Amino acid sequence: MKTLIIINGPNLNLLGKREPNIYGSLSFTEFLQEIKQKYSEIKIEYFQSNIEGELIDKLQSVGFSYDGIILNAAAYTHTSVGIGDAVKAIKTPVVEVHISNTFSREEFRHHSYISPNAKGVILGFGLQSYELAIESFMK
Repeated sequence: MKTLIIINGPNLNLLGKREPNIYGSLSFTEFLQEIKQKYSEIKIEYFQSNIEGELIDKLQSVGFSYDGIILNAAAYTHTSVGIGDAVKAIKTPVVEVHISNTFSREEFRHHSYISPNAKGVILGFGLQSYELAIESFMK
């Protein structure tokens, strides 16, 4: 059985409450239960933190033993050289995910420190972006 982990960054603990016009009205906890049922043949773990160092620590702790990482570093995508370096340093493939289309938002969101070292990038499909990332690891 493959083991994947979804790692979410700052403010994603507020999904379902925060800017529903951008992020939808479903909480991530509700969504996680749905995808765990849908992809029952895969072990899906979850971690969320608003703290950059905790995200780096988690990437390092799972980055040599898991089959895949789905990373939505949120605002840290555009600011954290440290998270980008952590993705580069680990062996486990990382798919960068964003709920919104970051290129349709403010210009500072058009740059990612993660993308150059990611297996792929999926953005703009709402929570379905996570499902597309899961599918990428099923082959």
